Amino acid sequence: MAITLLESAKLSQDTLRKGVIETFVLNAPVLQMLPFIEIQGNSYKYNEELTLPGVEFRAVNGAYAESTGTVNPKTESLVILGGDADVDKFIAQTRSNINDQRAIQTAMKTKALAFKFQDTFFNGDTALDANSFDGLKKRLTGNQVIVADTNGLDIDADQASMYRFLEALDALIYQTAGKADALFMDSKTLLKIKSIARQLGYFDKTVDAFGRTVMAYDGVPMFDAGENPDGTKVIGHNEVQGTANNTTSIYAVKFGADEFVSGLTNGGVQVYDLGELESKPAYRTRIEFYCGVAVFNGKAAARLKGLIV
Repeated sequence: MAITLLESAKLSQDTLRKGVIETFVLNAPVLQMLPFIEIQGNSYKYNEELTLPGVEFRAVNGAYAESTGTVNPKTESLVILGGDADVDKFIAQTRSNINDQRAIQTAMKTKALAFKFQDTFFNGDTALDANSFDGLKKRLTGNQVIVADTNGLDIDADQASMYRFLEALDALIYQTAGKADALFMDSKTLLKIKSIARQLGYFDKTVDAFGRTVMAYDGVPMFDAGENPDGTKVIGHNEVQGTANNTTSIYAVKFGADEFVSGLTNGGVQVYDLGELESKPAYRTRIEFYCGVAVFNGKAAARLKGLIV
């Protein structure tokens, strides 16, 4: 069984855990749609679909030519994402008449964890951090990456450039199987696309998992991939494409357990109220998430790179 974290929050009877999960999803748009497969142990073996077997018509008394599909065996390991939120007893006692100080610190820690997961979903690189997992930027290769232009494409330099960009965006959406479920980009790119869509008459909108209105293109919702705690963009504008060193990317993702892009977990988001510590006069709340990501199909995600915004 695979469900999103938001659905798991609805099923949880633990008020603290439910609140943490909702805050987690609220601050990482990718988690609104990413299903999580509950696995046993600390790793998951699966086959990435490469080519389908052949099929044919046959005559009466005829035989089929035997053929089999090809797969790429893969193994994904779970990683541990988490953190501790400590509040000094003095602060909890003297300032909680204004706001619950432990609740504030827990919410802030959860928000930071959401930012970290989303950044890793796109930019994770185990060569740089062996304790994390590889993100889409590293995983996507070959036909999964579409180059807008050799030396970058200024998406709104003129009307011709706008149409060239929309054609590339169409190619990105349909590079995934059937059609992408969501597009992820930087907020600057999102606003620029909104302007282009209005000028050319392609403006569309839909709602997200929280019922909030979001912009869409060809019915596909578009999300801001957000920022890291230090203020840097998850999807920045400093990528190099040919002679241009100020380009950015858009990612198209098709979500689906055992089929497209899915999350992996053992136990989901875990929240522990450890109470007062022995080592110091402070209350501690610990949040941990045993997680991973699996891409089951070569057409589960794609990247459009080389965009100048």
